[in-house]
Amino acid sequence: MGDITFFNEDISFDVENEALVKEWIQTVIQDHNYSLVGINYILCSDEYLHKVNVEYLDHDTYTDIITFDNSEYENEIESDIFVSIERILENSKNLGTKQLDEFHRVLIHGILHLLGFKDKSEEEAVQMRKLEEDQLAKRPLGLV
Repeated sequence: MGDITFFNEDISFDVENEALVKEWIQTVIQDHNYSLVGINYILCSDEYLHKVNVEYLDHDTYTDIITFDNSEYENEIESDIFVSIERILENSKNLGTKQLDEFHRVLIHGILHLLGFKDKSEEEAVQMRKLEEDQLAKRPLGLV
């Protein structure tokens, strides 16, 4: 079983109940019959993630997450996932959701992409939101 690691890039952010978060993510991966090689979550600011978006994806937009799939084989997960903590806090405020719930939603959103789910079309986006909600509902009690 590979590792899930959280790094702070240009911000300071502590992941609450980090061991439980990792366990939850690993369970989601296993439930989809994938194996974990390794995931690096890079927690950063809006500006940092914007630069990544422009430099690597040629998208001049702000976003809450960018997922790079580094997997070499099918049904394996190896990735660098960049997450804007500022964007999560803003989205949480705008959506009227708990910050922790929004943080977990974004973490699992990246995993769902790695599992092959897309969100480009409206239909895919609706399905993605449902999958996020399903996975949030399966969080261990210590994360809710």
